[in-house]
Amino acid sequence: MRDASYEFLKNLLSIPGPSGYEGAAAEAWRTEAEKFVEVRGDRMGNSFATLNGGGAPRVMLAGHIDEIGLMVTHIEDQGLLRFQGVGGWDPQVLVGQRVLLQTKSGEVPGVIGKKAIHVMEPDERKKVSEIKNLWIDIGAKDGDEAKERVRVGDVAVIDEDVLELPNGRIASRALDNRIGAFVVLETLRLLSEEEDGLAAEVVAVANVQEEIGLYGARGAAFGLDPDAAIAVDVTHATDTPGIPKNEHGDHALGSGPVITRAVNLSPIVIDGLIDTAEGEGIPYTLEADSRSTSTDADAIQFTRAGVATGLVSAPNRYMHSPNEIVALEDLTNCARLIAAYVGGLKKGTDFIR
Repeated sequence: MRDASYEFLKNLLSIPGPSGYEGAAAEAWRTEAEKFVEVRGDRMGNSFATLNGGGAPRVMLAGHIDEIGLMVTHIEDQGLLRFQGVGGWDPQVLVGQRVLLQTKSGEVPGVIGKKAIHVMEPDERKKVSEIKNLWIDIGAKDGDEAKERVRVGDVAVIDEDVLELPNGRIASRALDNRIGAFVVLETLRLLSEEEDGLAAEVVAVANVQEEIGLYGARGAAFGLDPDAAIAVDVTHATDTPGIPKNEHGDHALGSGPVITRAVNLSPIVIDGLIDTAEGEGIPYTLEADSRSTSTDADAIQFTRAGVATGLVSAPNRYMHSPNEIVALEDLTNCARLIAAYVGGLKKGTDFIR
């Protein structure tokens, strides 16, 4: 990965952007995209970067830019904040975490509290944590002080910086799916360097609100009305203890893009991605879904009269935790694969089957 791309990725991962509150992350994405393509937004908060406007076919590349987070639901008289999850959390990983609340006056730090084990009854110690029994402590002396700093409806993210690990691996709270937004823009950058031979109009989309219902991708796809689309997301790396490969496939960090074969995805796009990976010598693995994929691909493929849709993912350890881990080479190869596939499409490519 080139140095400039890596610095952009680290910056993008560091910006808080829970579902519905992605504005700051979207602004950073648009600023980067404006360096080489035309950029716009929509009323939902989706961001669009278009290369070779007017080309055919029109291809949408979608990576959601939101992350999971927390939302304040109640401020207690003693100044503690009750909250709910924005997106899906395992409450066990929240206990004791530091958080950054996003308020109208700026960021407010806090910690997630829970009754200490020393004062629990024996049966309480055996129970798993539930969000309803946790709270955020911002150090307020009472409810009035807390209400001066925080409002009900303010959101928060885990306070974790990007951690650089050996062997080209990084950890971050926002890899799901800030890396998807990164990959689609990196794909566009690769295509822009050889635009003369490009037939397709390619629109990279940093879409919003995936973690709460795939909403942004649905709106973006309806507005674009693309001929084909590729969603970019993360999938579970299966190279850690306790994950049965016979159920979830064999997807190790560094094994390359994961191409999903699912009953609701286009075999034309999927076979094209597989053929491209093999022709370009890009390592990849296959994942199978016998129903739907639980990604933006599901929302895109049934938009309007239907969109020929594919799904490319990067293996991700510890998904929906404060420290997810990916390999940078997988992100690079995801962008290479998609760029090679889209770059090889001919004018008038038919996705009808």
